[in-house]
Amino acid sequence: MKNKTNMPLFPPENSPRGRAKLGDLFHKSEPNILLTADQQHDTDTGSHHRHSNVSPTISPNSSPVNYFMSPVHNASPFSKSPWNFSLAGDGPVPKTGLIGSLTREEGHVYSLASSGDLLYTGSDSRNIRVWKNLSEFSGFKSSSGLVKAIVVSGEKIFTGHQDGKIRVWKYSGPKKAYKRVGSLPTTRDFIVSSINPGNYVDVRRHRNVPWIKHYDVVSCMSLDEEHGLLYSGSWDKTFKVWRLSDSKCMESVNAHDDAVNSVVAGFDGFVFTGSADGSMKVWRRELVGKETKHMMVYMLLNQEPAVTSVAVNATDGVVYAGSSDGLVNFWERRKHTLGHDGVIRGHKQAALCLAAAGRLLFSGSADKSVCVWRREGGGIHSCLSVLTGHDGPIKCLAVHEKQDGDDDGGGDKEWVVYSGSLDKSVKLWRLSEKL
Repeated sequence: MKNKTNMPLFPPENSPRGRAKLGDLFHKSEPNILLTADQQHDTDTGSHHRHSNVSPTISPNSSPVNYFMSPVHNASPFSKSPWNFSLAGDGPVPKTGLIGSLTREEGHVYSLASSGDLLYTGSDSRNIRVWKNLSEFSGFKSSSGLVKAIVVSGEKIFTGHQDGKIRVWKYSGPKKAYKRVGSLPTTRDFIVSSINPGNYVDVRRHRNVPWIKHYDVVSCMSLDEEHGLLYSGSWDKTFKVWRLSDSKCMESVNAHDDAVNSVVAGFDGFVFTGSADGSMKVWRRELVGKETKHMMVYMLLNQEPAVTSVAVNATDGVVYAGSSDGLVNFWERRKHTLGHDGVIRGHKQAALCLAAAGRLLFSGSADKSVCVWRREGGGIHSCLSVLTGHDGPIKCLAVHEKQDGDDDGGGDKEWVVYSGSLDKSVKLWRLSEKL
């Protein structure tokens, strides 16, 4: 491994440590994870506290499609849908706040992905529902394994499952049908790999498997569109690199000593991974002999609390890491290095999911809230709002920019935010960078 200079491998010595981590619990049922986060309040000095405790009460007009979505409604292919949509109320649509909720009759919401005017939701029912204009547009069902992660690349949808499989789907139209078109690894590659004993790796006592397949939960995925790669992280402590053009597994990296909870393809060729072992690492593709491999170049965190989520603002070169103690550390790109710029304190329990959009950071927590932060520069993040209304931990977030041409001329960026929770619901919010 190459030596790197001028790199602060860890946060400053006075940064908080020593809180309970979730390591072993990541191998148990998901709801149990969320009840173990440290309850300590953020009373330390020198921190960025919440600047607002606003929990907006929202009143949209008769239909949210009036201001940012098309009025087209399509019938769901599921004649007996377990979901229903409810608006937040009547009245004018505000700049910021809750628009409505999608609620399941049973089961938890584990994953979300938005692409254009479509929203994909994954749950423990093994169904992936597809929403358009807040109505069910389509859906598809896997044979096994609840849906832990969803990413969309062009016409293909990749879903990561609890059974260790990555399934690939494609919209077939015109009947609004999604068809499974493959899996990662492909059946052919798996069979070919299985023939050679040298392709097997030890995973548990008296058990080995081909290296190209995850043998535990696929917990996270991330796309590198520029290089045509898909990254998948797993509770098997590895992340794998897939080439989208032919679905080939290019590499498997033994990344951590515990479950990989988050993998994100970022800026400058970096890939960021966060783990239940309390570490956050930075990897980069480098030429090793005649092969290209991912080498660890930095370790940004090495702490007791588990790293539960990672998000990247690729445009501005900022990376965020949420932990089981509710803290969010962040680093900014500097010349030849990544500098630790501070800690955001806003949650009393685990920061389970993060999403970065423009100058905003959204953090969803086991404390049932979503904090909206604005990066002000100089290492300062001010809390614009605290979104409340969920009755369970926030497990996933998806964000896309509002683009209906309905701006007021102020030039403010506006965002549509989806929050998925273990309370069986997905909530839809509208937010502006200036509140």
